[in-house]
Amino acid sequence: MKIGLIGCGSIGQFLLQKINEDQVLPNTEIIAVFDEREKSIEKLQKLSSQFSFEYHQTLSTFLQTPADLIIECANIESVNAYALDIVEKKNLLIISIGALADATLYEQLQEKTKLHSTKVYLPTGAVGGLDVIKAAHSMGGLDTVSLISRKPIDALVDKKFTTETTLFKGTAKDAIAKFPKNANVAIAISLAGIGVEKTTVQIIADPDVTRNVHTIQLQGDFGKADMTIENNPSPSNPKTSYLTSLSILAKIQSLDEQIVIG
Repeated sequence: MKIGLIGCGSIGQFLLQKINEDQVLPNTEIIAVFDEREKSIEKLQKLSSQFSFEYHQTLSTFLQTPADLIIECANIESVNAYALDIVEKKNLLIISIGALADATLYEQLQEKTKLHSTKVYLPTGAVGGLDVIKAAHSMGGLDTVSLISRKPIDALVDKKFTTETTLFKGTAKDAIAKFPKNANVAIAISLAGIGVEKTTVQIIADPDVTRNVHTIQLQGDFGKADMTIENNPSPSNPKTSYLTSLSILAKIQSLDEQIVIG
């Protein structure tokens, strides 16, 4: 499998290290990186020499590469700007799932992928239990879904608090608008379940925690479920859980497996 990346921040460099350098996924290689920003040229030159990929500053040349899969590891703005053009030619894995809180974009991606026989993949990211949410919602019997995200203060804001402080309480749709780098989990569980306007979210900055802690609660015809995941932050970016990067590797691996679990 040949892969192209959009963006080369902490997650992109993690993937380059694990796939191109450590070769943790046999017969898989990142062959190209796209970043149109002038300020990224020097960085991309160094990384391309280290990890043996070609870099592009225009989407058109990037999409002409023989990549089988494009992985967006940049931000919501990149999904908004490039996703619809990408799926006309390539399969796409989206990390910034928060972009799909936009119902119009979600529907347009569905239409385009059907028209061009491509796929959009959404990794589980920093949480588990999406299969439980999907199953509970499959017959429309899922009544409530809530998420409480508790993170170290520096993962959320630049301010300092001496006690835990609730920074947000409301719908998943509003959460991603106010915390675009910290509420992708909320959108993931919303898309798996009852939607961004019915899923409730609470975001807490806590000086006493060192991990990103996500608690998901759901109730419906199936019964009740309560799941808590405590993630170590990424060593290079405290706003991102390490599990997010691992979930991308797992998703790539599953694309080439004959028996897929979950």
